[in-house]
Amino acid sequence: MRAEVDVLTLTATPIPRTLHMSLTGIRDLSLIETAPCNRQVIRTYVANYEASIVREAILRELGRSGQVFFIHNRVQNIAQIAQEVQDLVPQARIAFAHGQMHERELERVMHRFISREIDVLVSTTIIESGLDIANANTIIIRDSDMFGLAELYQLRGRVGRSSRRAYAYLLVSDAKKLGPEAKKRLEVLQSLDDLGVGFRLALQDMEIRGAGNLLGKDQSGHIHLVGFELYSRILKDAVGELRRRERRASLPESLSEPARPDVDPEMHIGFPAHIPEDYVPDISERLLLYQRLTQLEGEDEAREMAEEIEDRFGAMPDDVEVLLELMLFRSVLRCAGIVVAAYRGGSFSFKFHPEAAIDAERVTQAVRSGTFGLRLSPALVFSFPIAAAEVAGPQTFKERLVPVLDELGCKCF
Repeated sequence: MRAEVDVLTLTATPIPRTLHMSLTGIRDLSLIETAPCNRQVIRTYVANYEASIVREAILRELGRSGQVFFIHNRVQNIAQIAQEVQDLVPQARIAFAHGQMHERELERVMHRFISREIDVLVSTTIIESGLDIANANTIIIRDSDMFGLAELYQLRGRVGRSSRRAYAYLLVSDAKKLGPEAKKRLEVLQSLDDLGVGFRLALQDMEIRGAGNLLGKDQSGHIHLVGFELYSRILKDAVGELRRRERRASLPESLSEPARPDVDPEMHIGFPAHIPEDYVPDISERLLLYQRLTQLEGEDEAREMAEEIEDRFGAMPDDVEVLLELMLFRSVLRCAGIVVAAYRGGSFSFKFHPEAAIDAERVTQAVRSGTFGLRLSPALVFSFPIAAAEVAGPQTFKERLVPVLDELGCKCF
């Protein structure tokens, strides 16, 4: 890390733009998902603001000698809200804190809260980061629909910092009048109540908010003319090429790998496959799955993808299993630099990209040896026989092709 890293960013919930930079490869990303020992999941509730809910939540926490955060993000009337809470729970010791208080006064209030001289701290979002108070295990957030998803997650993280069960109450004025985005934010936070879910929550946040103002009026450049998907693909390819150059430059000439061409293989092998509408009814979900399947790069990714699909949509029908095999076979072709592969009349044929790294001497040896029945036409199309009775699916072609590629000196497996 000392030799290669210039900037190290630590965050529980990366903002959408930063997260998108990591997903496109501009930044490297590592995840720490192991929760501290003995931590418990924070129970999260979404409800309309009612005095009875606030009173019950505070009394429950005071009943186990704990403390409470009450979040009200309006400095103008925070003292009035603190008095309302005092009226609800007369026996509680209550104080308020916000960023516009004098430094010494704020320090005094926080010291009293840490020393357990205050039971309920009515506060703005000033407490959202940097606090670790083990005895505070209930947080009540008023007008929670006005907060961003990452901000709510940070606020919720102020409680549950010990082995004791913690509770978060996300209160709104009227749940029925919530906008679609606010409603989705609260639903996401309520559903993601496992430990170590900051990254997944950030992904959901990026889905709701977008990846930043890449296509907006303030964007300089011409991304809106290219299209966001194509822009992301070009960006990913450029980052990948820069990394390959760095890797080749760092190796001795004898060990450096030749550049592999970027190919989009054509397949004519007689196995049409698709995702049935009755299996994944939502068209946007189907398109996203197709996009991800085309980017598979190996057995491990294919296995993870299959597990995810089955977990989300149930047992995979035959068409989807064939599609997975087909995309895995396509990844082999792409890795080897093969531009077209076809199966017809018991013969499997394929052709390399002109810039593919093929050892001419090994090609000659492989064709002469006749080990696989390999032939090479004047048009530089390779072919070898596969009996129709042996073909059970795209996986058969992959299993038969890999040894041939190994014989030809393709080192990508």
